[in-house]
Amino acid sequence: MNILWDFDGTLFDTYPAYTENLYKVLNGTVAREDIYRELKISATHAFNHFKLTDEQIKEVKKLNLELPPTSIKPFPDVEKILRFANKNVIMTHKERQPVLDILQYYGFEKYFVEIVTVENGYPRKPDPTSYQYLHDKYDLDIAIGDRELDLIPAKKIGLVSCMYQGNCEVADFQINDYDDFFKVVKLNR
Repeated sequence: MNILWDFDGTLFDTYPAYTENLYKVLNGTVAREDIYRELKISATHAFNHFKLTDEQIKEVKKLNLELPPTSIKPFPDVEKILRFANKNVIMTHKERQPVLDILQYYGFEKYFVEIVTVENGYPRKPDPTSYQYLHDKYDLDIAIGDRELDLIPAKKIGLVSCMYQGNCEVADFQINDYDDFFKVVKLNR
């Protein structure tokens, strides 16, 4: 099985730390649960929804880049799937260095044959260009993400998709816990 992974909210539980940073920048004027909900759609969506200024956006991004790997944890049981897969790849809009720092801190870098980040210059999701590149190179079987935005490009290129901790119409499979992955996800390959 060859798997395409989203990073934030799929491999690693980054949203609590991102929520806290946005909460700080908004001076506590918005409830954390509201911030979390909007961030789960996308960071750009949240910035627009809360009407952040350019300076506030820069501050949030700076705070997020400064997060130590210890403040971001991998989801329980995700490593079982990483170990099982023949090849794992990541497609994320994060910067490369923080992704590498977190993967290295947890010893996960060995599981990935390629990581595509914002520095690669592909159009943002839901554009399927980056997914097509990775699929052409690694003959992917499935894409796993925590937002519909992560799964739309998979569907556009004919990949099976799995929604982690959420619901959406484009997902072929939905799981809330990685311990259920092998019980729920069945691929015909």
